[in-house]
Amino acid sequence: MAGHEHHHHHHLSLCFCDLMRLLWSLVVPCVYLSLLLTLLLLLLLLGLRMWLQGQRKARRTQDGGPAVAFFHPYCNAGGGGERVLWCSLRTLMRRYPDVSFVVYTGDQGVTGEQILDGARRRFNITLPRPVTFIFLRHRVLVEASSYPHFTLLGQSAGSMFLGWEALTSFVPDLYVDSMGYAFTLPIFRYLGGCKVASYVHYPTVSTDMLSVVRERNLRFNNADFISRNPVLSAVKVMYYCCFALLYGLAGSCSDVIMVNSTWTLGHILALWRSPNRTSVVYPPCDVRAFLDVPLEEEDEEDVDEGWEEVGQELGGGEEERGGGGGGVDRKCYSIVSVGQFRPEKDHRLQIKAFRTLLDRKGEGPGGRESLRLVLIGGCRNQEDEDRVLMLRGLCQELGVADRVDFKLNVPFEELKRELVDATIGLHTMWNEHFGIGVVECMAAGTIVLAHKSGGPKLDIVVPYEGGQTGFLADSEDSYATAMETILALSPAARLEIRRNARRSVERFSDQEFEASFQAATESLMSRLER
Repeated sequence: MAGHEHHHHHHLSLCFCDLMRLLWSLVVPCVYLSLLLTLLLLLLLLGLRMWLQGQRKARRTQDGGPAVAFFHPYCNAGGGGERVLWCSLRTLMRRYPDVSFVVYTGDQGVTGEQILDGARRRFNITLPRPVTFIFLRHRVLVEASSYPHFTLLGQSAGSMFLGWEALTSFVPDLYVDSMGYAFTLPIFRYLGGCKVASYVHYPTVSTDMLSVVRERNLRFNNADFISRNPVLSAVKVMYYCCFALLYGLAGSCSDVIMVNSTWTLGHILALWRSPNRTSVVYPPCDVRAFLDVPLEEEDEEDVDEGWEEVGQELGGGEEERGGGGGGVDRKCYSIVSVGQFRPEKDHRLQIKAFRTLLDRKGEGPGGRESLRLVLIGGCRNQEDEDRVLMLRGLCQELGVADRVDFKLNVPFEELKRELVDATIGLHTMWNEHFGIGVVECMAAGTIVLAHKSGGPKLDIVVPYEGGQTGFLADSEDSYATAMETILALSPAARLEIRRNARRSVERFSDQEFEASFQAATESLMSRLER
């Protein structure tokens, strides 16, 4: 019996030894193969780097000077990010006359002259000298609609391919990501051998996103079936954590990091971990364009007369209304929202809060017919245009279509007129990274009502010299209540808030941006000119 057991153990040990030999015979070739493939990959990357640097040297020999390239696939859009792009170019062009400038854009069916003309009309910005446009053919790779699942990962991978297309089309000396595609930074730095800088409007992933997924909340494409399933929610948290790690590694490649607000600064410091290279550069807001509007005119002498004039101007426009017909009431309080028609701007909340306000005001004098909501914004693509159609449908459903106007892609002068005429400037985006529209409302003398989070809460709608500069809210009811409060204020009280707000936004002017942007990029630009 003992002999049998001994034989059995001996047989097991032989089987174990044979198994280990088999595994070893498989592992060793795999290790050698991995080392060989790694070496080949390194040689390939080294060869690509030498080829790209050769292209840059040839280009510098031909052009006779350094080049700075901005990566902005949606440069023909009309949002705050595009205003940052054009002001950045204008600032550097004035300071460095011997440097040439390039913009990588994914816009198709438009010429460079048309893009520049759009910047002039929308933002009142004219560049002092020409800029070269590189038109990229594969912008669809960064469209969210291309990735119904794993959207962040898909867009980031797509941005790397789009970045490669940009790099092989033109190799700059300094690469500036001005739209938040951090995964392009290592491509330009390590393959192109470029200096790299970034201006971050909004972190691609943030601790707020992680908390939303952990709490199983319906935000950030957190589908209903994921929110209800603790296992899938845990998997998504792991996915976000891994993505945040990769995002931080990519972002830390930047030689200079500029962020647009205190809120963005906190997230970027936590993710990119490069405090010595990171600074806040508030985005440029065209506040001076509104300073010629005297605040004292509103409600100072004759309230009814002032609002009669506003009603006449609003009623005289030819723009399409959100729904039914009918003229504008001669005594009309205008509530204006400025922001691109993107889902995170939460125009649905604006419309619902406005409906609540109308219900509270009733049909009498100074009620429903004295109020109008004007939604002003840009549409980047068909998806945004479809969103506008859905918002129009919501207005019809809630019975407020006759009191809501939609004004799309309006020129700067019309935007200015609407803001000057408005009583309330409305903003509803949760954790807005900054809020250029909020600043413009304050500069125009509009009493702003913004979301109680992000940039508006931390940087913009804050007390100035001890005085109130606006209002904050975070729900349909609190927005309606705040609008009621603003409309019920005396003319003198409203005027005091408007004056405080206008004085406070000087720190967000074009001139302040130019000084801050120039200071942040000075170290890189001075090295380019050597």
